Amino acid sequence: GLVYGDGANLNAIMGIVRPGDLGVDVMHFNLHKTFSTPHGGGGPGSGPVGVAPRLAQYLPGPIVTINEKDKEGPLYELTMPLKSIGRLKAFYGNFGILVRAYTYIRVLGREGLRRAAEHAVLNANYLQARLKGVYPIPHGERTCMHEFVAQGIIEGSDVKALDIAKRLMDYGHSHPPTIYFPLIVHESLMIEPTETESKQTLDQFVEDMVKIAQEAKTNPQVLHEAPHHSPTRRLDEVRAAKNLILCAPQALE
Repeated sequence: GLVYGDGANLNAIMGIVRPGDLGVDVMHFNLHKTFSTPHGGGGPGSGPVGVAPRLAQYLPGPIVTINEKDKEGPLYELTMPLKSIGRLKAFYGNFGILVRAYTYIRVLGREGLRRAAEHAVLNANYLQARLKGVYPIPHGERTCMHEFVAQGIIEGSDVKALDIAKRLMDYGHSHPPTIYFPLIVHESLMIEPTETESKQTLDQFVEDMVKIAQEAKTNPQVLHEAPHHSPTRRLDEVRAAKNLILCAPQALE
């Protein structure tokens, strides 16, 4: 059989482990999660796919290869793999995004990429240690990678993960952690600080999470009604899904 690796996020292993050495045959890379490219609003994203050498002949084409035939011609050329499945509609990919990711990799270099991964793991473990005992953390007894999953559960309170995430916005954290994923953890809060956060920022996050845990016990309603200061309050997602509005606002008048 073949092994497909979900390479959505390489923050924990970049420059440390080569997935191919682990037996992975095919893997995609979400460039926005590891290599600094934008992803706001669902795009522009890019997820290049890498394969083991024995699968290279089956890739869609054309692909860029070194021109070894015509020494007087261009250094690179477009060629179709021997057993290619054919051409995709946008075979060039999102070129600007690829250039940005490539530049990021070249600027950091081998040692810089490894250092970024080490800092991502260190930051995640620091937060896990600081929040242990404040929120339930399944598997919190072991070292985590670049992220860990806590539970938005406070004993004696009816607050949920959604309430905690919305309240974090009131404290200035405009991008709260991912909630309700993974699905196997009840009221999950997936906390993923990445390598770019300073210790000051991490400590502020912990301080605010502790305050929210206290509020959940003393004044849970303030969490249920959060966020209080954002331009848009909570959306009725169930109603929005049932009553889709798929036209411009002026068309409704």
